[in-house]
Amino acid sequence: MTYDIAIIGGGIVGLATARALLERTPSLHLVLCEKEAELGTHQTGHNSGVIHSGIYYKPGSFKARLCVEGVRLMTDFCDKHAIKYDRCGKVIVATSDDEIPRLKTLYERGVANGVPGVAMIDAARVREIEPHVRAVAGIHSPNTAIVDYGEVTTALGQELVARGVTIEYNFPVSAITRVRGGGVAVSTQHHTITTRRIVNCAGLYSDVVARLAGAAAEVQIVPFRGEYYFLKSEREGLVRGLIYPVPDPEFPFLGVHFTRTIHGEVEAGPNAVLAFAREGYRWTSVRPRELAGTLRYAGFWWMARKYWRVGAWEVHRSVSKKKFVESLQRLVPDLKAEDIKPGGSGVRAQAVLPDGTLLDDFSIVSSADAIHVLNAPSPGATASLAIGRHIAALAGETFGLQ
Repeated sequence: MTYDIAIIGGGIVGLATARALLERTPSLHLVLCEKEAELGTHQTGHNSGVIHSGIYYKPGSFKARLCVEGVRLMTDFCDKHAIKYDRCGKVIVATSDDEIPRLKTLYERGVANGVPGVAMIDAARVREIEPHVRAVAGIHSPNTAIVDYGEVTTALGQELVARGVTIEYNFPVSAITRVRGGGVAVSTQHHTITTRRIVNCAGLYSDVVARLAGAAAEVQIVPFRGEYYFLKSEREGLVRGLIYPVPDPEFPFLGVHFTRTIHGEVEAGPNAVLAFAREGYRWTSVRPRELAGTLRYAGFWWMARKYWRVGAWEVHRSVSKKKFVESLQRLVPDLKAEDIKPGGSGVRAQAVLPDGTLLDDFSIVSSADAIHVLNAPSPGATASLAIGRHIAALAGETFGLQ
């Protein structure tokens, strides 16, 4: 049996892509290859659940366009499948006067991107929304929402199976070869499928899969672990919705923040430290070959030279609960060390260019028989259904789909 398209990666972007391909061309015979026993195990499964509104992103970028569209598509999907979400709102707060120019830039981006209801607010209004926050000014995004992306992933998988998509679980792709006469063989050590085209949504291994397929991927994935704490239940009242700092414009991470989850818990974090494996959720998670691959990459060392001070601080904060709490106290001074308990962690697939530049925007490249999603960090989950539609349109052009 030869499939029309094989999607490699069963996270939310891969699932959304399969759905969009069928929306565009219902007759397609699709297979989705997932290396784990369940869908959405890694980046999707460790997501904090925010449906981002589109404030942060440079107007005209893929992130800006696909995030704003993705919000609408995601909430429509949740409505269709009776998945609970909550427009709890977000405040982004400046804690000192020197952050106000950057705050204003974010506000201007939000307006340019068409984020509904976004507003600059003063300190008094910040306190009305989040009584325990200390700030000199802020941005209010009342329509920012939260959801359980695991539930979204489950619904997507059920929908795809009902429409005839084959899902190959426990399918870690180890080889991709062209078949004489046309087509592509996608193989594990024990099994092979044949397909006419592939779409690579492999997340933390997207660059590896691209190179297996013969693509000249310019970037390499460098994994960064983000570690969280939870507020203890008796102190969850310190946070009503989402509380974020003004991010560092030179670093594509949002800084430690507070996130109320759809299940009522409050997460505090994350930091951003180099992971020693692409699925390195703990300091003790080390895969020597993957770590060696990071350390051999020239782009990693150029990045390290540029960000070594930031990196050293992130490591210090990772091993020191006291420093982690001090960062959180910049936003919520009433928080104390005894108010938090260890939480989970996630790993971000950060694409790094050979000169050390951290690729900020989504990156999707194509060839005659393959499309590769090489960078889809936050707001990748928010934008996933819009990313899927973008890939489906690209597949229509690149693969000649009718």
